Amino acid sequence: METTGTKHTQRSRATRAALIAAARTLFAERGYAGVGTEEIVRAAGVTRGALYHQFRDKTDLFDATVRTVEAELTERIADRLMTTATDPVRALKAGARAFLDAFAEPEVERILLLDAPGVLGWQRWREIGQEYGLGVITTALEAAMSAGALPARPVPPLAHILLGALDEAALMVAHADDPEATREEMAEALEHLLDGLLVGTPARRPPTGAPGG
Repeated sequence: METTGTKHTQRSRATRAALIAAARTLFAERGYAGVGTEEIVRAAGVTRGALYHQFRDKTDLFDATVRTVEAELTERIADRLMTTATDPVRALKAGARAFLDAFAEPEVERILLLDAPGVLGWQRWREIGQEYGLGVITTALEAAMSAGALPARPVPPLAHILLGALDEAALMVAHADDPEATREEMAEALEHLLDGLLVGTPARRPPTGAPGG
């Protein structure tokens, strides 16, 4: 039997989810600056008081929306990694391409790349990206090291560097005159970066005739 407290919690969660869903659609369509709180509550079917019970202000709601989109993006990349889990190197490359491909979607690009850094500030934007993205990258790197495809080394610094490279590549695509061509260029650059980390690849072998060659 449900208690009054349980029902209240469920209603509160439903209200919060409705507000995030409505805000997400509107933010994706018109951007953060082009959306008012009145139309968000109207689209969500809740009162203005309900909005401010759940969130401090529109920026706080946008923060929650960014986290929701980021969480879904991370889950999709993790799923892509799982499909190539038997080949850790291929998994890393597939994950990098999946990350860039996701930003081809207008909703993801608008919310995570075009609006989030400016609305939330660079530091908060990076915190959210690290909260969701670092775990996936760390797991993929550890798998590659366990398989012997990468030399054993401290994982956290490398994970941060790769996440930074992914974010920068996505930003380049978002602001490019030709996003499709730039996306392909960035994907190839990321693959070359990963190839350079591999044990025994040409990028790591000494030149022919060199000592030890």
